[in-house]
Amino acid sequence: MRGWVIVLSVAVPVEAAATLALPGLVGRAIDGGPAVLLGAVLLVGALAGAAATLAGPAVAAGTTVTLRQSLLRRILARGPVPDGPATGDLTARLVGSAADAGGALPSRITAATALLTSLGAVLGLGLLSPWLAAAFFAGVLPGVVLIRLFLRDAAQAFTRYQEVQSELAARLTGALAGLRSIHAAGAGEAETARVLAPLPRLAEAGHALWNTQRRTVWQATLLVAVVELAVLATAGRQLADGTLRPGDLAAAAGWAALGLGFFEQVEALAGVAHARAGRDRVGELLALPVPPRGSRDLPDGPGELTLIGVGVDGLLGPLDLTVPGGRTVALVGRSGSGKSLLAAVAGGLRAPSTGLVLIDGVPLADLAPDQRRSAVGYAFERPVLVGATVGEALEGAGEAETRAARADGFLARLPRGADTPSTELRLSGGELQRLGLARLLAQRPRVVILDDATSSLDLATEHQVTEALAAATAGRTRLVIAHRPGVAARADLVAWLDGGRLRALAPHTTLLADPDYRAALAAVPAPRSSV
Repeated sequence: MRGWVIVLSVAVPVEAAATLALPGLVGRAIDGGPAVLLGAVLLVGALAGAAATLAGPAVAAGTTVTLRQSLLRRILARGPVPDGPATGDLTARLVGSAADAGGALPSRITAATALLTSLGAVLGLGLLSPWLAAAFFAGVLPGVVLIRLFLRDAAQAFTRYQEVQSELAARLTGALAGLRSIHAAGAGEAETARVLAPLPRLAEAGHALWNTQRRTVWQATLLVAVVELAVLATAGRQLADGTLRPGDLAAAAGWAALGLGFFEQVEALAGVAHARAGRDRVGELLALPVPPRGSRDLPDGPGELTLIGVGVDGLLGPLDLTVPGGRTVALVGRSGSGKSLLAAVAGGLRAPSTGLVLIDGVPLADLAPDQRRSAVGYAFERPVLVGATVGEALEGAGEAETRAARADGFLARLPRGADTPSTELRLSGGELQRLGLARLLAQRPRVVILDDATSSLDLATEHQVTEALAAATAGRTRLVIAHRPGVAARADLVAWLDGGRLRALAPHTTLLADPDYRAALAAVPAPRSSV
């Protein structure tokens, strides 16, 4: 892209210089001067204009790509933080605001060149006659005020428009995610009204922008006519007095038009305001803090997971919990007790507000990214297949892993096998979970965290997968969210959560003597089977 930036930075000023020279050369030609130089300048201006036409979109596209890459890296580096922008808002900024901001450099170069062209034209008028420059400057000050007001109002209108667009995108994304529930509840009309509720504000912002442009256009048109009339009247009088030649009158007309051209660049100025609004929206994302990257290696050890004084914004803890290396701890508690939040904190998906998470004595946050991946592996209720094909999504899971996860059967039925594009898959929740488990087994982490990882499996399949997981992860530390009493019974210890607090850590058989524990276990929502 650097080459296109150079071409644009050179071509636009060269085109402007050629355009600026034309009135003087035309005047000389009228007065009997050579026309060869006029033809050469016209050719240079045409070539420079063609180069600028090619370079402008190329620079905007390249800048947009760079911005989107930076934004995506920042979003992914932040991880699944709960206090960030909504998914739809992020999408709108990645798609829309980044493209708007990408046009900033071409818009600025165009606007700055137009300004310099106007100043050069004023200089040309002054060289012909100071009176012509004075007549021109009579309309400059109102024009400057007009442009400043336009940039201010247009930038505000663009920002409001983009904000409402992001809100619409966020609402639509949420509706699409819950499409099945909306359809089942017959809430299509109500949800449509909710999603489209911001439309009046979007129209208001669009009308405000249109009114700003309309007002600026007619004011600029009137200003241009008045200033051109003043310059031409002054030049005509000086021609009658013999102060100017006929060619000078033609040059004065051309330079007056060029000098006023900046005030007619409403579209270019709107582009500057649009780019400024997009830049601000993009800048808000780029300014979001990113957790520091660790650099330590994972030492040898059994995989002991230790939480010391861990708390999360009043939702969890503070609590202390130690999962001995190679042991299994089941998380049990009523809905909303903090099980998934604790699982997220334990593996580094959510940074605690207070306290430390350690694996074999090393703070999880201090581990290098590749070491953290070797330390902790997750399997989720609804895993996402990351990769263009099934083979890429499985991340190295072979026949042994897919067989252990009971995924080999439906994978064998795929028409293109591992080369099947992920976008063509139509998998049930249980099939997705089995692919996630196969991917986890291929990762071979020291600590395994199962967050509702078998909740969509039927009882028979869950039993088979559980037995295979137990064999495949033998000797590794496991933290499991328990939805069935059998899962808690098979664990070495049960961490009983109540209202975000660790109420007890003991074997399942010991806790069964407590009626509150039995009630909490009975109140755990039953897993959903989709196989």
